[in-house]
Amino acid sequence: MGLTDLDLEELLASAEHLDRLALPGQVAEVVTRRPVHTCYVPADRFGATTVADWGAAALAALDEHGPPDFDQSTVDMVRAKLADEPVEDLRVDFEDGYGQRPDEVEDAHALAAGAALRSCPAPFSGLRIKGLEPATVLRAARTLDLVLTALGPPPPGFVVTVPKPTTVAHVDTAVLLCRQLEHAHGLAEGTLRFELQVETPQAVLGADGRSPLPQMIVAAQGRLSGLHYGTYDYSTALGVAPAHQALDHPVADHAKSVMQVAAAGTGVHVADGSTNVLPVGDTAAVRAAWRLHARLVRRSLERGVYQGWDLHPGQLPTRYAATFTFYRDGLPEARRRLDAYLSRRDSGILDEPATARAIARFLLRGVHCGALPVPSVGRPIEELETL
Repeated sequence: MGLTDLDLEELLASAEHLDRLALPGQVAEVVTRRPVHTCYVPADRFGATTVADWGAAALAALDEHGPPDFDQSTVDMVRAKLADEPVEDLRVDFEDGYGQRPDEVEDAHALAAGAALRSCPAPFSGLRIKGLEPATVLRAARTLDLVLTALGPPPPGFVVTVPKPTTVAHVDTAVLLCRQLEHAHGLAEGTLRFELQVETPQAVLGADGRSPLPQMIVAAQGRLSGLHYGTYDYSTALGVAPAHQALDHPVADHAKSVMQVAAAGTGVHVADGSTNVLPVGDTAAVRAAWRLHARLVRRSLERGVYQGWDLHPGQLPTRYAATFTFYRDGLPEARRRLDAYLSRRDSGILDEPATARAIARFLLRGVHCGALPVPSVGRPIEELETL
């Protein structure tokens, strides 16, 4: 005696019910170009030449202090990148890096920033507003309103950073503000997107013992582009002494792991925070800061976090050198394993379809960031995208 038709119908109905319980906001992952970093520039220091100035300063640091500890071919790639596209994602900062200013001063800086963003050569850009809590929400709204007034329709890749969210209500407010501004400026619904800066313990673990991040993603209604880790506010809130606040501290790893789990499969990307050890001073100090930064960038990449913050032009050489090296180092094995999977040859490693997808994503990210020339990946881009 076996299963009846009625049994199978009941089983299928149950399985279809599971589909309806899937987390709203989950989307099929599409691997398109993402910036490898976000550069934060205080609004009073931002202008039409900022990106070029950062590139020139980074090249000058290489000339003065010698190349970082990478092979010459990587250094040559870095120099070419700094000359052509030194900043991939630029965020004009009206929050912690900017501070509290008289309203008329911030108004002027907002209008100037919007005008300068019109000609910003970075492929991704935006601004960080003040928090959306009652004390600062009106100032945040006015600043973004003025930036859009001077900017006009925002370019592709424009995003607003919302700092210090603690509850889903912060996301609800961000969505409302986006809708109000789209209406006020005649923009199509959904034009404005934002990212959340995860820098409070409440954003990682709520009072009910659950992380609010999955519900924040749902509440964003498709407007959320990323979750960015805030190194120093978060570490301070957990009582970590200043000398030990760093991207590789255990509390940072825990927060980013929760962020990754919450964002998996939703199309929302996770970005690492910053290091405040800047490459300034004499050559010994600069090179020590470069070694630290390169190690932290590589560490994030190995843990599946493909974007981070840069706060100083001197961090650009090691951002790109570490990123390029990560993909170049991984290319031979990635090609071998993907070839073996697709041809079903005996490779010594039994890869599953999920691993093949991960390899394809790795190769696509390497191409998108400029580390891997298209011919080097050994497969047509369309085939990798299909995988």
